[in-house]
Amino acid sequence: MSARWTGALIAFALFGLDQLAKWWVTGPLGIDEIGDVMEIAPIFALRFTQNFGVSMGMLTATSDTMRWALVALTGLIAVVVTVWMMREEKLGEIVPLALILGGALGNIRDRVQLGYVVDFADLHFGDFRPFFIFNLADAAISIGVVIMLARALLVRDNTAKLVDEAMHQDDPGRPPETIR
Repeated sequence: MSARWTGALIAFALFGLDQLAKWWVTGPLGIDEIGDVMEIAPIFALRFTQNFGVSMGMLTATSDTMRWALVALTGLIAVVVTVWMMREEKLGEIVPLALILGGALGNIRDRVQLGYVVDFADLHFGDFRPFFIFNLADAAISIGVVIMLARALLVRDNTAKLVDEAMHQDDPGRPPETIR
């Protein structure tokens, strides 16, 4: 199986796990109304929340028109990520894109079906909450973005090194420059 199709498989598996987790929390566990909470550990609880916005509650959909605009916007982002992922060849580039795509699909489905995104994971230290209440899709998107940023900042592409060497081939005494 090619790396691209591995990425697609990861995205769809993540989408399925996200939807399964949301179903499990709101279905069998019965945490499906605002205020419903199940303490799992001193620092973690399952707490039902309806997220009408996108990343960190920004762009809150206050009307049906805004809801569908958010669906369109996140759908467009998912299409761009899909095209980008299918053009990549390295698994290290494909996996974070697959995480972002799978998470986006999970949240898009919620917004289309329910009008909001189901969030339930509440990591807290007493009253201190370092994160908003989130779901598996949100976590995957965040992890994918962090991996992409880390790779962009820390992994030097061999192509850049070859270009650098080729540019200075005629002047062997000149030290190669760093291309970032």
